[in-house]
Amino acid sequence: MIQLLMASGLGLVFSIFGTPALIKMLARRGYGQYIRDDGPTSHQTKRGTPTMGGVAILLSVVAAYAVTHVVSVLAWPENGGMSVSGLLALGLMLGMGSVGFLDDYKKIAQKQNLGLTAAGKMILQGTIGVAFALLVLFFPDAAGNTPASTAISWTRDTNVDLAFAGPIIGAILFIIWVNLIATGTTNAVNLTDGLDGLATGASILVFSGYMLIALWQSGHLCENVDQAACYEVRDPMDLAIVAAALVGALIGFLWWNTAPAKIFMGDTGSLGLGGALAAFAVLSRTELLLILIAGLFVIITLSVIMQVGYFKLSGGKRIFKMAPLQHHFELKGWQEVTIVVRFWIIAGLFVAAALGVFYGDWLIHNGGAFPGAEALR
Repeated sequence: MIQLLMASGLGLVFSIFGTPALIKMLARRGYGQYIRDDGPTSHQTKRGTPTMGGVAILLSVVAAYAVTHVVSVLAWPENGGMSVSGLLALGLMLGMGSVGFLDDYKKIAQKQNLGLTAAGKMILQGTIGVAFALLVLFFPDAAGNTPASTAISWTRDTNVDLAFAGPIIGAILFIIWVNLIATGTTNAVNLTDGLDGLATGASILVFSGYMLIALWQSGHLCENVDQAACYEVRDPMDLAIVAAALVGALIGFLWWNTAPAKIFMGDTGSLGLGGALAAFAVLSRTELLLILIAGLFVIITLSVIMQVGYFKLSGGKRIFKMAPLQHHFELKGWQEVTIVVRFWIIAGLFVAAALGVFYGDWLIHNGGAFPGAEALR
């Protein structure tokens, strides 16, 4: 618990003080946001606001994680150092964030709202996704648990194993599956990042949920407890530390990103956070639960899919005034802050529902018993 508090506190401090320094540097270089001409007219006032703020988030997370482990090893050597799972989660986050950085930099260099080509972005993201998917199947711990498995997971691994036709085909299917998850999460966070503080606040809630899930798993590992609903997960406590660092860094960034934003996270932040989200789903073995815990991101992504699909099928008609969904409510006359806060509430409800399902599954597998049940009778 001390490590979680340390990681979140350090992430907050690094971010809240590092972000204004980044704002000044970006402003001096003229690295400002370019706004779509076909977007809400109210957004034109945001033109020139420094972007690439995701750099502050990602660096704060890495610094908080590293310092937490250095202090922990010095103070409590028995706790061990950094884990494979934690490093893989940071690796996917930084890898996807680097793609976003290139995209942001190209937009700024060309002074327009067009960055990497769709094909170029997919190739880079796919390469990073393949590397991550391969690495998570290696590095077993003393109990034989690798960071991930080829089984499809819900609140834990299910009986649906992608290696049903052999290890090679299983590995190929698993690589495709992981890349689908990573592509979905990076695009989802990117689409949500349309209003000041929206994606930042929603991400705080989602990663808080994953921190609680990883913390619960760390206390109910199969090698430590004799329960029907134990978890065969590698390094859950270290994943909780990464999540805590993310929550702290995002809170610090939100101080400057809330309306009116002094800085935007840009694709550097949205793709990096999407990569971290995919990593948590895979490494905590809650891949399908991701749909619920990241429900707001899913809804916003579906609004774009529905809008584009209906537009093509109907010959130019629209379901929403504009997609993603948050812009539909803007054009309906809702204030930006109203939309952001109400969407945060929706995101929080989805996270609460996912945690309820996660804990409910544990109760069901243990015959409905829960700690302290006898004391209540």
